Amino acid sequence: MPLVDMPLSELKKYQGINPKPHDFDAYWEKALEEMRSVDPQVELVPAEFQLPFAECFHLYFTGVSGARVHAKYVRPKGTAEPHPAVLHFHGYTGHSGDWMDKMVYPALGFSIASLDVRGQGGLSEDTGGVSGNTHHGHIIRGLDNEDPHRLLFRDVFLDTAQLASIVMNMPEVDADRVGATGWSQGGALTIACAALEPRIKKAAPVYPFLSDYRRTWEMDLCKHAYEELGKYFRMFDPQHQREDEIFTKLGYIDIQNLAPRIKADCLVGVGLMDTICPPSTQFAAINKITGPVQLEIFPDFGHEGLPGLNDKIIQFMKDL
Repeated sequence: MPLVDMPLSELKKYQGINPKPHDFDAYWEKALEEMRSVDPQVELVPAEFQLPFAECFHLYFTGVSGARVHAKYVRPKGTAEPHPAVLHFHGYTGHSGDWMDKMVYPALGFSIASLDVRGQGGLSEDTGGVSGNTHHGHIIRGLDNEDPHRLLFRDVFLDTAQLASIVMNMPEVDADRVGATGWSQGGALTIACAALEPRIKKAAPVYPFLSDYRRTWEMDLCKHAYEELGKYFRMFDPQHQREDEIFTKLGYIDIQNLAPRIKADCLVGVGLMDTICPPSTQFAAINKITGPVQLEIFPDFGHEGLPGLNDKIIQFMKDL
C-alpha cells in the first residue's frame, strides 16, 4: 500500500512531537472560568425554513470576548419528552450549511445545533482586537500577543463548550444524551468540545485538524489548511529563531493536548492518504483518548468524502 505518512502499526503508537505548555491545564481552567462567567443571553429566532416534522431556529449567544455567536438549531416538532441532541461543527473557513443537511436528526427524534465558527463563513461575530498578522488564517490569530489567552482558537474551542451547555439546558433536551461530530476543523472542534464539556456522551470526529502542528511543519505540509504556519515563519521569523516559542504557544490550541480529558465514546474516521491533515497528526490526538475508540480506517482515501462513514456516524449516534 502506498504511504504518505507512517505505516498504520506505527500510527497507532505515535504520541506527537509538538510541545505542550507547562501550564496547559491551568490555562484551560482559567479559560473555562471566563466562559462560565459570561451571560450567554441566548436568543432563538424562528427561521424562514420550516418542515412539518421539525422546528428550525437561528440560535444566538454571547461568547467570550463579547462575540455574538450563531448556530442553526433544529428540534423535532411536538416531542414532549426530553430527547437526545447532536452538536455539529463545520470545516475550516466554512459555515453551518443548509437546513436540509440537518434533517436526519429531527427525523430520528433528536435536536441538532450546528455552529458557525466566529470569523469564518457563517453569521457569528469575530470581535478581533489582537496585534500581529491576521491575513492568512485563524491558527496564527493572536500568536503575536504576549497573552496566549488571545489566541483565536482558544475562543472558538470555548464556543463549542458553551454551545454544548446551552443545548444541554434546553428543556426538550436530555443533557445525558448529547453527542458531537464534524469533519476536519469540525473534527478538531468535536474533540475540543468533548474535552471541555465532559458530559458529551458520544463524539465522532473525522480526520481532525489542529493537531501536532510541528509534525505538519516537519513533513513540509504547511500547505492548504496549514499554509498560514509556513507563511508566518517566512514573514515574521524567517530564521526560525523563535521556533520553539511559537510551537509551544500553539500547544495551547493543539487538540492532542485536550484529548486526554475526553470521557465520551468515540468513533474516528481517518484516510491514510490524507496530505491536508496528515494521519500521524490525527493519531497524536486519537492515541491520547482514554475511553473507547472505534477506528474507521480508509487506506486509499485522503481529505475527502469517506464512503459509508456518514451512515456509520448516524448509526453510532442513534444509540443515544
